Amino acid sequence: MVTHSEIQLFEELPTSFNPSIGTVLVAGATGYIGGRLVPELIGRGYTVRVMVRAESPEQEERWPEAEVVAADALIEDEVFQALEGVDTAYYLIHSMLVGPRKFEDADTRAAHNFRMAAEAQGVKRIIYLGGLGDTQAHLSTHLSSRTKVADEFSRGSVPTTVLRAAIIIGSGSASYEMINHLVRKIPLFLVPSWAKTRCQPIGLRDVIKTLVGVLELPETAGRTFDIGGADILTYEQMLKTHAEILGKKRRFIPSPISNIGFYSYITSLLTPIPAAITWCLMESVMHDVVCEENEIVELIPFRRISCKEAFVLALSREEQDTVSTRWSDSYPPDYELAIKLSEINGAPTYTSSYSLVTSKSADSLFRSITHIGGKNGWFHSTFLWRIRGGIDRLLRGVGTTRGRRSASGLRVNDVVDFWRVEEITHSRQLLLRAEMKVPGYAWLEFRVDPISGDKNRLSVNAYYKTKGLWGRTYWYIFLPFHHFIFDDLIKQIERRSTD
Repeated sequence: MVTHSEIQLFEELPTSFNPSIGTVLVAGATGYIGGRLVPELIGRGYTVRVMVRAESPEQEERWPEAEVVAADALIEDEVFQALEGVDTAYYLIHSMLVGPRKFEDADTRAAHNFRMAAEAQGVKRIIYLGGLGDTQAHLSTHLSSRTKVADEFSRGSVPTTVLRAAIIIGSGSASYEMINHLVRKIPLFLVPSWAKTRCQPIGLRDVIKTLVGVLELPETAGRTFDIGGADILTYEQMLKTHAEILGKKRRFIPSPISNIGFYSYITSLLTPIPAAITWCLMESVMHDVVCEENEIVELIPFRRISCKEAFVLALSREEQDTVSTRWSDSYPPDYELAIKLSEINGAPTYTSSYSLVTSKSADSLFRSITHIGGKNGWFHSTFLWRIRGGIDRLLRGVGTTRGRRSASGLRVNDVVDFWRVEEITHSRQLLLRAEMKVPGYAWLEFRVDPISGDKNRLSVNAYYKTKGLWGRTYWYIFLPFHHFIFDDLIKQIERRSTD
């Protein structure tokens, strides 16, 4: 089904559907950009195959018109099979989320495997979205890694289109959420010298339009293009622009402190973005990220939106609760391969259960359950959840400030503060897997089970699998809080359920 968003995008694009293009593979489809690109390609009329690290029913429900294949980019045989019969492949994989010390090597190895498999399978073209930066300067690890991936693809025989983008501003993007939360929370900004560095941010919609446009223009194959928005700003000016949109009066004064590590850590505490990501993003601010050439504007002419317009569009999406993908969709990086409750050996080490019987309908109870977390809080004792999340952030974990993609809806693999949705069955079950730092594996399950007549049993079950003394000690430390938290939580869920 073609959405209003897709129709509008198609009308703005000067290129048109190319029927000669065969199967289009999107590697990194579950990520922020990939998740937005896939429905646009399907709506455009292309045959799409999505490559994910671990297959799940949720992906087939999310993209029923697409073929789903499971493959880890670090395993060449799996990538080889995924690329069989593919005409063009989008490469949107990036390992930044594993932290600054690890992602550069992982990026290069994954790109090498992908290139070799693409050559062996006769793929006609690769399209890669990389990072913008002066190639003659000493780049940050983040930008250097993206440059090495582009270089890896250029060594092969498959023509590669490389798009180099700076900060991407859109609902759910890490850069946008960093700026949005900082401006909302900080009345006084201590501005380091590198905040004067110039940047050419680009709106998310412009990125997607360009990704589709280069696919439909054969002459873009084997070439590199810089892509950016309508204006060039310093990072300080971006903060001021967003403050103006929000109607927030903010003061900016020079700071004698310029240490990136210090600022990235503080940013991770004040925003939903974990330290591993803030470090990688902020390490890049030492360099100008401005388009060195603008040939793509002539090849694919459409109006590029300004940074201010991109902010307004992102805010609008949030207010309408229509954010379709978010940076947290791919963080932590191993979430797809995490052990599931159904996969553990034997029973959980510990289980804690609380329940009540109610005449409220299953639909209304479940609707109340799915509103837990994020801005809605945890109905009861939210401050205790926040304290636990704050401790997790101090330990460089995900914390509760990670929030949710949508305030009103959930799907498998969505995050709910420091949990991730592992299973969801409408009006029956919501199973959350813990992603905070714990000495073991933990799950939280909400269930609605029919009893008789119009009666239902509402229950919450905490499962914990651990080994060793510290893991068992951890359980008993928090056990006294379970009754206080969970018993009142299910009472609040029942009380807030309306038919």
